[in-house]
Amino acid sequence: MGKDVILRMGDPSDWRHWRAIREMSRSFLEPWEPSWPHNALDYNFFCGLLRRSWRDWRQGNAYAFMIFRRTEEGKVGALVGGIALNDIQRGIAQKGTLGYWIGQPYAQKGYMTEAAGLVCDFAFQTLRLHRVEASCIPTNEPSKSLLRKLQFEEEGYARAYLQINGAWQDHVLWGKRSLRPQTHV
Repeated sequence: MGKDVILRMGDPSDWRHWRAIREMSRSFLEPWEPSWPHNALDYNFFCGLLRRSWRDWRQGNAYAFMIFRRTEEGKVGALVGGIALNDIQRGIAQKGTLGYWIGQPYAQKGYMTEAAGLVCDFAFQTLRLHRVEASCIPTNEPSKSLLRKLQFEEEGYARAYLQINGAWQDHVLWGKRSLRPQTHV
């Protein structure tokens, strides 16, 4: 829990709110996301995402959170987006990859900055990872600004890196390292 956001795993009861924010933000999100399947907003699709998230969480492979506004009373408010720490690698890598989306009405209001900071803290303090990586399309200025605020460093450029909105897109690669002393695993 942060000052303005609450992060938690999704639940089937979140579907209507998730569908509403994704539907109203579709044209805002589509340029930055993989192509949406025809059933992208269906209840069964949502529950499939949840099942995969729960499985990944249990196996330690990924940690997906829904982002909610925190009310003045400190309770869960409106769903504003989602964030995940994916592709967790242990052994010599000790890293994960940050992915995120935010509903259009909540963009550029600081919610994602706080949520991403909380997930990085979780990665470094709880999971004891050494590194968190992220990538974004070169024209995604809000995402680049977010990563800079969180003190990620631009590390490279990958051509045709991910299939986004139906096309293989170049991405700028970013990384952030833990500040704690590292020990052998």
